[in-house]
Amino acid sequence: MKNTFEGRTAFVTGGSRGIGKEIAERFASEGANVAIIDVNEEALNETAAEFTGKGYSVYTKNASVTDKEQIEEAMKDVFEQFGSVDILVNNAGVIRDNMLFKMTDEDWLTVMDVHLKGAFYATRAAQAYMTQNKYGRIINISSTSALGNRGQANYATAKSGLQGFTKTLAIELGKFGITANSVAPGFIETDMTKATAERIGISFDELIQASVSNIPVNRSGKPADIANAVAFFADERSSFVSGQVLYVAGGPKN
Repeated sequence: MKNTFEGRTAFVTGGSRGIGKEIAERFASEGANVAIIDVNEEALNETAAEFTGKGYSVYTKNASVTDKEQIEEAMKDVFEQFGSVDILVNNAGVIRDNMLFKMTDEDWLTVMDVHLKGAFYATRAAQAYMTQNKYGRIINISSTSALGNRGQANYATAKSGLQGFTKTLAIELGKFGITANSVAPGFIETDMTKATAERIGISFDELIQASVSNIPVNRSGKPADIANAVAFFADERSSFVSGQVLYVAGGPKN
């Protein structure tokens, strides 16, 4: 693999499994120092051991994006260890799916806190180092659910909010050599979509088949498909691409 990100440092939230882990590995395999924070300590330790075994330069911390002090401390640690914070991927996410009339206050607030407060805390902490360095790439992981999705009033609202956040960051931070973009995955095979299958009472294979029937390219998405899009936005050569939302869903989304 070519070393596109040699000398760069990528900070990935929720990077111990699924899409986040694939993104982190993509950066590491192309020469970047990688920092991962996650609340799942067991998965985090497994990923750290795996990455270290492959010779990657990696920092990990068991931390929540909803805790401002933990985020700022992790960002400071990463800067001191690697000398820069060049790429931030706001990937950490949770689902608390339910129809609106059954959705609890906790269902709503938990999803808002992780996606929106978490992205705000991480981005505010990262931009302090990026503006100083006059370089940065911020990539927010949204979703096709931002366009509306039954049973996901909370998640759809949060993911839509991330798109507005992205566009505002692009306007405010562009003069510092920082771009901000968003990747909006469609149906991707992850633990989160497995949880969706359980919620609606079907097998994961049945959910995949039902989803593929509505996808023009006739296959389900894999975490690597999202990592490819993130790598494009994070590339130094993508400096004239900012404030964009890229739907990676196997076909057009309105």
